[in-house]
Amino acid sequence: MEQHYTYLTSLGIHDQNMQKLITSVVFGSALLLIGSRSAKILAKRRAVQGEHEGAIPEEKITTSGLFDFFIETFVAFQDSILGKNNRKYLPLTGTVFLYVFVLNIIGLIPGIPAATTTVWTTVPVAIFIFISFNYHGIKEHGAVRYFKHFLGPVWWLAWFILPLELFGTVLRILTLNLRLYWNINADHLVLGVFTDLVPYVVPVIFFALGTFVCFMQAFVPTVLTMIYIMLATSHEEGAEHH
Repeated sequence: MEQHYTYLTSLGIHDQNMQKLITSVVFGSALLLIGSRSAKILAKRRAVQGEHEGAIPEEKITTSGLFDFFIETFVAFQDSILGKNNRKYLPLTGTVFLYVFVLNIIGLIPGIPAATTTVWTTVPVAIFIFISFNYHGIKEHGAVRYFKHFLGPVWWLAWFILPLELFGTVLRILTLNLRLYWNINADHLVLGVFTDLVPYVVPVIFFALGTFVCFMQAFVPTVLTMIYIMLATSHEEGAEHH
């Protein structure tokens, strides 16, 4: 029993934190569901208003205006990687960014650990991304043609290229997990230390830095998701390898 507890503790799971981590995930997921529902209702309302009044830009900064700015920026960024003809992947890439970002931000609340500081959250995210880009690759090229690219461009080197390609692809799960796990752990460790040492003024600087880290640690796996989708669905790659 003691060995089992030690093993779980090494994975970031123990009695004191488990309930808080579960609460973070549930709370973050609830926020995203409520937010997506509210955005859908708002979009329908604005569409109806637009039919009668026309699309008139708002004169002052509003929450909906900031939301529109974020969406437009995100779409433009994805277009620069995947192209405008691949906006069908926006629900996937947007979900990855918002899910990771919200879970990271919740961890900045004093007393609440970031859900992404445990492998029980980061590994499922990495596996989800892994399954998603492979699924879209298979959907785009067909199973046989997609898996052929793991054999390499020269058939007589397939015995050598195949294990390397498979290892490199599966390794993405580990790299995605480590990018989330270690960076967020380090950020919250530093924030916790300075909050304990100097409870006023100084922690504000690290909260600002922590917010930036939360954004970047959601941005990086999102960009990698876009790149992996591009590599998996690229017809140029298909033409080259097949």
